[in-house]
Amino acid sequence: MPEASPRYGQAMHPYTPVRRAGDLLFVSGQLGVDDQGELPGDITAETHLAFANLRGQLEQHGAGLSDVVKVTVYLGDLADRAEFDPIYADYFREPRPARTCIEAGALPFGARVEFEAVAYLPG
Repeated sequence: MPEASPRYGQAMHPYTPVRRAGDLLFVSGQLGVDDQGELPGDITAETHLAFANLRGQLEQHGAGLSDVVKVTVYLGDLADRAEFDPIYADYFREPRPARTCIEAGALPFGARVEFEAVAYLPG
């Protein structure tokens, strides 16, 4: 599995990558960016890298993928859903988080996939 990009979390945009509110952890949109800050250009590689970045953000706050309760998926082209869904199912086992999946006309940096997540961290 790919590792989270060390440069990804240093993006220069006006947002917080992760924000905790009570028992909830809100993770801003994750792209499939490699350690050079580049996108590999295909949905499969980007999806794996986006999950690595999501996992990295969660782990910095004592959470994991099993703590995620809601995911919003943005695909540059909904036709990529057939390739995306099996990868998603490998990362999120039952019970899977609630999910919304929409086609976004354009994603940052020309990405093909981006997702944000909400995790539940009791106490």
